[in-house]
Amino acid sequence: QVQLVESGGGLVQAGGSLRLSCAASGRTFSSYIMGWFRQAPGKEREFVATISRSGGSTYYADSVKGRFTISRDNAKNTVYLQMNNLKPEDTAVYYCAADAGVVGVVLSTLAARYDYWGQGTQVTVSS
Repeated sequence: QVQLVESGGGLVQAGGSLRLSCAASGRTFSSYIMGWFRQAPGKEREFVATISRSGGSTYYADSVKGRFTISRDNAKNTVYLQMNNLKPEDTAVYYCAADAGVVGVVLSTLAARYDYWGQGTQVTVSS
């Protein structure tokens, strides 16, 4: 089973930036579509961003488009989420996830589509 470990969360003021990292175990990282999701207290887990196996395609939630950037380094088995111009509504636990499904499927915004999940890292944005 794939193990995912997030890091980089913390407390920042509105307008600030954070860079989250997610390190994956195994030797097949490049075979996974990777995604970032977040969950605030009392809310369902929400899609944030996803990236294709090669990194050539990305997709973002409207709420973060233009502010967040997802990227990956397959040589390091790591996916990143650069978060700029953070807002209080970005406050949540952020999770990385891996989709180990059939090659050729489109990028998914649905949490149920992803097979492996990290433990999450807290991001808190003060106003």
